[in-house]
Amino acid sequence: MRAWRALGWIAIIAVGLFLFHVLHTVVISVIVGVFITALLLPPARWLARRGLNRALATAAVFMGGLLVGGAFIALLVPPTIASVSELSASLGKAVTDLNSLAARFGIDGATVAGQIGDYLSRQGQTVATGALTGVRTAGEILVGAVLAVILAVYFVHGGDRLFRWLVDLAPTRARRSLFDSGELIFGVVGRYIRGVALVGLVDGFFIGLALWIMGVPLALPLAVLTFVGAFLPVVGAFIAGLLAAAVAFVAKGWLVALIVVAVTVAVQQLEGHVLAPQIYGRALDLPGAVIIVAIAVGSLVAGVTGAFLAAPVTSVIVALLRREVTASPESPAPAHAGSGSRPPAKESPA
Repeated sequence: MRAWRALGWIAIIAVGLFLFHVLHTVVISVIVGVFITALLLPPARWLARRGLNRALATAAVFMGGLLVGGAFIALLVPPTIASVSELSASLGKAVTDLNSLAARFGIDGATVAGQIGDYLSRQGQTVATGALTGVRTAGEILVGAVLAVILAVYFVHGGDRLFRWLVDLAPTRARRSLFDSGELIFGVVGRYIRGVALVGLVDGFFIGLALWIMGVPLALPLAVLTFVGAFLPVVGAFIAGLLAAAVAFVAKGWLVALIVVAVTVAVQQLEGHVLAPQIYGRALDLPGAVIIVAIAVGSLVAGVTGAFLAAPVTSVIVALLRREVTASPESPAPAHAGSGSRPPAKESPA
């Protein structure tokens, strides 16, 4: 029976991946809509408990989110433009330093730069084709984002009713299991999204503060990138730290770049060993190797979006498998359970 259940889960995952590949824009929009719902549903419920009806509570949280997003963009754009100008002025010195370093190892930096320029000029047609593909991808992302926001509005306002309606379409014997699975999935997704947002906020604050203290340009955008990188476990922290070190090297030299690397490593260690275990709990109880493989598979299936969705989707699959094993009638009974005793109560998925 356990082998048949395992085969059933493999078949379900295979069908899900196929549908995801065929209908990836819609599926990703639904998943992102669920993520937004998991983030905004707690404040909407808090407002509902204070006397607002569902419509007013939903409108309040989404209007508040739009206002916070608009204020954040207005705060982010001016220093970014100023920092890019400052960084451009420092780029020439950084190139000179790199040429000097390459010369110490017997490498002609000017020759290498010329070869890179020739290669890029020969690849002009490929670059143009890639630009057209990028425009099309940007259009798909925009449409998917609008669809995700619209779905999130519906989910926050009446997601529980929609879920009950969907469950009622299933056979009677399967409704209880589907309802429990839905609650488990939404619980894992909610803890993951809120945990990642909080961890990314802490990482971005401390790393951005260190960059600002050392006078590194683009400190605020790099802090935002660190926050976004938290949604790509393991890999995102490495990419954000590498980019911050590169900017520090271009603007301030090797010493400041090494300090930035040290600060990034220290913050990541604090997150990995102290902060994240307390916040995530079992929402992202996955080994690092499993996360890396999941991100690689997600990037192959759906590009950058798939890489960002890989960790939470994998966490949901693992949580469902654990619940299935816990609820399996073939699970070994506790040592103290006698032949005439009642079976132990099923452990709550939460």
